[in-house]
Amino acid sequence: MLLATVLGSGIAFLDATVVNVALPTIGEDLHAGISGLQWVVNAYTLTLSGFLLLGGSLGDHYGRRRVFVIGVIWFAAASLLCGVAPSAEALVAARALQGIGGALLTPGSLAIIEASFRAEDRGPAIGAWSGLGGVTAAIGPFVGGWLVQAASWRWIFLINLPLAVLVVWVAQRHVPESRDPSVGRDLDYAGAALAAVGLAGVVYALTDGPGRWTSAVILLAGGVGVAALVAFVLWERRSRHPMLPLDIFASRQFTAANLVTFVVYGALGGALFLMPIQLQRVVGFSPLAAGVALIPITVVMLLLSARAGRLSARIGPRLPMTLGPLLVAAGFVLYTRVGPGSTYLADVLPGMLVFASGLTLTVAPLTATVLAAAPAEHAGMASAVNNTVARAAGLLAVAILPVAAGISGAGALDPDRFDDGFRTAVLIAAVLCAAGGLISWFTIRNPTPEPAPADLVPAAEDSHPLSCPLTAPPVRRPTPASRQR
Repeated sequence: MLLATVLGSGIAFLDATVVNVALPTIGEDLHAGISGLQWVVNAYTLTLSGFLLLGGSLGDHYGRRRVFVIGVIWFAAASLLCGVAPSAEALVAARALQGIGGALLTPGSLAIIEASFRAEDRGPAIGAWSGLGGVTAAIGPFVGGWLVQAASWRWIFLINLPLAVLVVWVAQRHVPESRDPSVGRDLDYAGAALAAVGLAGVVYALTDGPGRWTSAVILLAGGVGVAALVAFVLWERRSRHPMLPLDIFASRQFTAANLVTFVVYGALGGALFLMPIQLQRVVGFSPLAAGVALIPITVVMLLLSARAGRLSARIGPRLPMTLGPLLVAAGFVLYTRVGPGSTYLADVLPGMLVFASGLTLTVAPLTATVLAAAPAEHAGMASAVNNTVARAAGLLAVAILPVAAGISGAGALDPDRFDDGFRTAVLIAAVLCAAGGLISWFTIRNPTPEPAPADLVPAAEDSHPLSCPLTAPPVRRPTPASRQR
């Protein structure tokens, strides 16, 4: 069961990390400009974020193994289309299909573990899933760079096919079927459609709009997108079975944590889209060297995330969620040193380490805060909402940040022009992350410690205000609907 769930989610993790490293080579081979490369990333993120909540609901209704297996097969078929795409337009369309497969399989991997393992085994199983998933994310840039350099960028997609066959075979033989009998009968297809149309329209206008903002197509797409997002909010308020219960935002802590998520993850998504291009086209790294250069980020997170989580539980999330984004901002400032003639040890690695340290301080406390702030009945939904907010922020940032930094239109990939724009972009990202730290300081509140049980309270004559350490309340376990970062 662990093999099926780890490999299933792993192919989605692997694909997300290897594509960025391959972007410069894809652009050269398919004659795609910066807008085309933005769509190679955004087409996948768009459909994934638009249908992620629906994918979790489908698993609860029709069977988590069934929807998981369908998602893996769908993802593999779309990967094949990506691998044989003859043009940039065909690749973008295949990537959009791939995102739908990811939205079907991603919620199911954790939901299967939650539903199938005994309570005493569930914690170790989730730990194994998280650790092995982190290893997959860590080796992704290396594998992507090696495949691009040794064979072809097409193999970063084709490698998914044998993995998918193994996942389907193991899942059919060893994973039991499970459903959630408490969910309602109706699915919010209208809400999912409105969310997808709204995101698609806005992102299309922002990505292809530079230089032709007065075009009827751009104006129509932007207008339809905004209208669909407004209609989505109105529909969710009136729906009997909403995909996104809006009352979950009644918690100030929950809303504030998601605002921090939107700002910080937007900066991360936009900057990490540009970094592999900067390393290859401007600095002169090979695809393999560019992939290896990104590995320290994941390694630091693997080594320190658990410690950051324990620190947050001991002192509360406010300080880590303030210092973390500020450290990420400092890492972005150090990225301005990356340019022509830069060396890895002197110019690239310092920024990577500071960036990774800040990210480690941010992610675990942020996730715990989101889950703890939501009502118990919405714990799983809270995780899914936060995941969707993070992906939507990255989606919009990949569309907006290059334009704001002057990296758009013909000639945007020229090394000199791209280098200037990259420095501007990472400084914008630094400002966004610093703003995220300030938002945390002024809006996030440490939870009130729960009183100790009566049998653990010391006698009055032995008590002292500082005799018992404060402990943060336990984080509620999310329900299986969709919990993944």
